Amino acid sequence: MPTGAAPIRQLDAHAVDELTETAQKILADFGSSAARPELLRRVAASATRLGETIRHHCRPVDTDDGLFVLRGLPVDDAGIGPTPASWATAGDRAAEWDVILLLLATAMGHPIAWEGQQEGRFVHNIVPSPGHEEEQTGASSTVLLSPHTEDAFHPGRAHLLLLACMRNHDAVATTAASVRKVRLGADDVALLSRPLLPILPDDAYAEAQSFAGEPPKVPVLWQTEAGPTLRYDPAYTPLDEAPADYRAAYDRLTAELERVSVAVALEPGDVLVVDNDQVVHGRVPFKARYDGTDRWLKRASVRVPGRRSRPLAEADEHGYGQAALVAHL
Repeated sequence: MPTGAAPIRQLDAHAVDELTETAQKILADFGSSAARPELLRRVAASATRLGETIRHHCRPVDTDDGLFVLRGLPVDDAGIGPTPASWATAGDRAAEWDVILLLLATAMGHPIAWEGQQEGRFVHNIVPSPGHEEEQTGASSTVLLSPHTEDAFHPGRAHLLLLACMRNHDAVATTAASVRKVRLGADDVALLSRPLLPILPDDAYAEAQSFAGEPPKVPVLWQTEAGPTLRYDPAYTPLDEAPADYRAAYDRLTAELERVSVAVALEPGDVLVVDNDQVVHGRVPFKARYDGTDRWLKRASVRVPGRRSRPLAEADEHGYGQAALVAHL
């Protein structure tokens, strides 16, 4: 798997100062990074005043890589404090970065949150947590976090995913694979374009997992004007319910995604932006120390207004009872 093969968008010193000073002023006025409605309104207003350089760097993903790294923002390793033991204990740690991430997310679209995940926060803390080492969630560590579409079970999932690196002393890599780089036969594409199997809620959504409605069957692949897109989460797809030819096609897609996958070891201050319709992402295994120095990311999810990149049938899905909270609406 190639390492570090991701397009870079480098922020200059003026853009860095503009973002950090704007975030600091918002924090000074509100005293907390907790996304209260009034703070979100201030973020929305401030984002419209960001300079052309920042807005240019926040333009849509424009290569078949389906991602880019925004680089140049500083992180004070001592100032952010130790890596939290879990998202639930993170509180307002590195609060300035919560606001920076919301500003960037707002420049790209509408930040979203989930009522059933991390208490409805618009910025999530992604850290290894004791007792969750082998789960297929961001709190795991010792297992490979399988490549997946973020929140693949839900029709209201993000179009863009932003992952900001606070700490990564061990150069733990995020994996990413673009469907626009895979090679599949026409028969496989046709099979995987049929809505044959559901994608079930992952372990981060305990309430959704107990939803009583019939799981909707969804396609894995579909075509748009811009190219192929996908909705993929093998860890939560009941593949044993599919016929042999479908499973074989799914396996070939998995092998192709592995072939084109790149490993991106984020540095502190990097913001990885992933097109969630084009790229599946994951994480390599690592050994967590739980000593305050482990890998720490912050995550924001973004919907892009007016984007038409998904099958119309998704509008009829129930989303397992989960509701997305959309900022600025």
